[in-house]
Amino acid sequence: MTTASPALDELAATLDADDPLAPVRERFLLPEGLVYLDGNSLGPLPAAVPPVLADVVHQQWGTDLIRSWNDHAWWQAPLRVGDAIGRLIGAGPGQTVAGDSTSVQLFTALSAATGLRPGRSLLVTDPGHFPTDRYLADSVARLHGLRVRHVTPGNLERFLADEGDDVAVVSYSPVDYRTGELHDMESLTRATHRAGALVLWDLCHAAGALPLHLDGLGVDFAVGCGYKFLSGGPGAPAFLYAARRHLGAWQTPLSGWTGHADPFGLPQDYTPAPGVAQARIGTPPILSLLALEAALSVFDGIDMAQVRAKSLSLTGFFLRCAEDMLTQLGFEPVTPADPARRASQVALRHPHAYGLIQSLADQGVVADMRAPDLLRFGVNALYTSHQDILTAAVRLRQTAATGAYDPSPAGAGTVT
Repeated sequence: MTTASPALDELAATLDADDPLAPVRERFLLPEGLVYLDGNSLGPLPAAVPPVLADVVHQQWGTDLIRSWNDHAWWQAPLRVGDAIGRLIGAGPGQTVAGDSTSVQLFTALSAATGLRPGRSLLVTDPGHFPTDRYLADSVARLHGLRVRHVTPGNLERFLADEGDDVAVVSYSPVDYRTGELHDMESLTRATHRAGALVLWDLCHAAGALPLHLDGLGVDFAVGCGYKFLSGGPGAPAFLYAARRHLGAWQTPLSGWTGHADPFGLPQDYTPAPGVAQARIGTPPILSLLALEAALSVFDGIDMAQVRAKSLSLTGFFLRCAEDMLTQLGFEPVTPADPARRASQVALRHPHAYGLIQSLADQGVVADMRAPDLLRFGVNALYTSHQDILTAAVRLRQTAATGAYDPSPAGAGTVT
C-alpha cells in the first residue's frame, strides 16, 4: 500500500478543517511542499525574523553603531527576552534571563542550586537525560564535592524515601528527548520538596510545546534552549529561570561583568546585580538574541492550551497511522499512547532508522533519528498539519516496503 486508506485521508482532512491554529502556519517561512517534522531539533524560520535582523544589521549596527546599546535597548535585551519567554513557561516577570548556551545555563543553575543546600551530598539526575545534562551534573558534582546518583523519574519517590535527606538537587527534563514520554512535573517537584531538596527542570523539549506553570508548581530552577519549539534559530540563546524566593540568597558560579551591580562603573571587586540579572555573564549575543525576540512573536495571541490540544491530536493521529501502516513492516512505536504521558513527538523503533530518515529527507519529509534505532517525528502545533503527518507515514511505509534506503548506520560524527 503506497497510499493512505480513505478513512485516514478523510480523518486528516476533517481534523485540519476544524483546526483553529491552521492560519498560524503563515507566521513561518516553510519551503513549499516540505513536510517538516524536526522542529524539536531546530524550529523553522518565523516570518518576523528576517526584517528584524535586517534592521538590526543595517540600521542598528550598521548606522547607529555603539549607540544602539542605549538607543535600541540592546543592554536590556537579556532580561526583556527572558520575560517574554517567562510568559510562555508560567513565570512572573524578573525571574528569567536569556543569553549564553544551554550548557552554560545548566552549569549556572546546578551550581547555584547546590549552593543553596549546603551539607547535602547527592545530586540526582536521570540516567536517560540528554548527555549534556549528565555531563554537567558530573562536572558540578566534582567541583562541589558531591556524588551523582542516576535515578529514573519513575523511581524518584522511592529513592527519596530512602536517601532524600542527602539530596541537594534533582535535575530532570519533563520530556524524554528520545521517546517523547512526558513526566509529571507536579508530582516530581512535590516529592523533591518533601525531601528538602531543590528541583531543576530542563525545558528544551517543553517550552513552546505545552503549557508550563513554573511559578504555580513551585519550581526552583529551569533552563531551556531557544532553537527548538521557540524557533529562535540555530544556536539561539538559552534561558534560565530562578524562582523569586531564591534570588536574595543564590550565588551564581560565573562572575561575569554584565552580571555586576554596576558594570559600567568598572569596580575592582565583584558585586552581583540584584535578582536574576546576576545570571548575566558576558556581552550578550545581540544578533541572535534579537532574532529570538522576533521569533517569539509567533506566540502572540496563542493559547498554549490550544497548542497542547492540537499537539495531542497530531501525535495521536501519527500513532494511528503507525498502527495501520507501519507496525507490520517492523516499526515499533515507543511513544506512550496515553495522552497524559505524551509530549510533542512520536518515536518509532526500527533497526535501519538512519537510512530511513535520510531517504525520507530526499522525499521532502524532514525528521531525525537518535542512535541506535529511533526515528523521531517532532510536531509543532503552530505549523504542522494532520496532512503532514499522513504524508510522512505514507512515504515512510513506501520506503520501508520497497527497501529504497541505505541500511548502513550513521558514521561517527554525522549530524543525525
